[in-house]
Amino acid sequence: MQGLSHVLRRELAGYFATPVAYVFIVIFLFLAGIFTFYLGNFFERGQADLKPFFLFHPWLYLFLIPAITMRLWAEERKSGTIELLMTLPVGLGAVVIGKFLAAWAFTAIALALTFPIWLTVTYLGQPDHGVILAGYIGSLLMAGGYLAIGSCLSAITSNQVIAFVVSVLVCFVFTVAGAPMVLDFFAGWAPAFMVELVGSFSFLRHFNAIIDGVIDLRDVVFFTSLILLFLFANAIAVEVKKAG
Repeated sequence: MQGLSHVLRRELAGYFATPVAYVFIVIFLFLAGIFTFYLGNFFERGQADLKPFFLFHPWLYLFLIPAITMRLWAEERKSGTIELLMTLPVGLGAVVIGKFLAAWAFTAIALALTFPIWLTVTYLGQPDHGVILAGYIGSLLMAGGYLAIGSCLSAITSNQVIAFVVSVLVCFVFTVAGAPMVLDFFAGWAPAFMVELVGSFSFLRHFNAIIDGVIDLRDVVFFTSLILLFLFANAIAVEVKKAG
């Protein structure tokens, strides 16, 4: 893990070295506001909570996070800087985790900038701040899951467009895995334990439980395990491509 902090600082600074970071933050904040106040009927509900705000996060992340991750490794491979990166006295694990943590930190910054909506609901009523904090934690954990998937798929190809499209597709599968239409498809021929297994991979199922104010250890373990699994696969993909 030598050089982890160096990779983290390098990657995080790289986001703000170009207009891409600012464009992403503006789009995220704009869409979050639109979904919350218009589609989520924030004021019409008459309830002092942020459930309308959090409910749309999976769909925001579904498209915005692959836009972040598509460049993580694909750009390095296309420009040829990955060979230079691998010659530095930095372990592969440090590079993979450093890139992921930088992307996660950047996403956390974007998420933290939504704090005015927390102030708004506090001004309008008496919300349960513990539930709101749980929602932010759950959103960040889910974002980590999307980031790990996108980072892994970015390491497989040098084409950023392909990395983006495939990441959106895979993330969508994980998002809707617990939807009735998906479970009904498996229920027709698969045994009950397989149907339950498929449903257990649903991001929505785990995230919705957290935004209700219940941080279940099983939900935390799910997101943590998924992140570690895809980071491990990411490291393998980089190693294979480097050897090839």
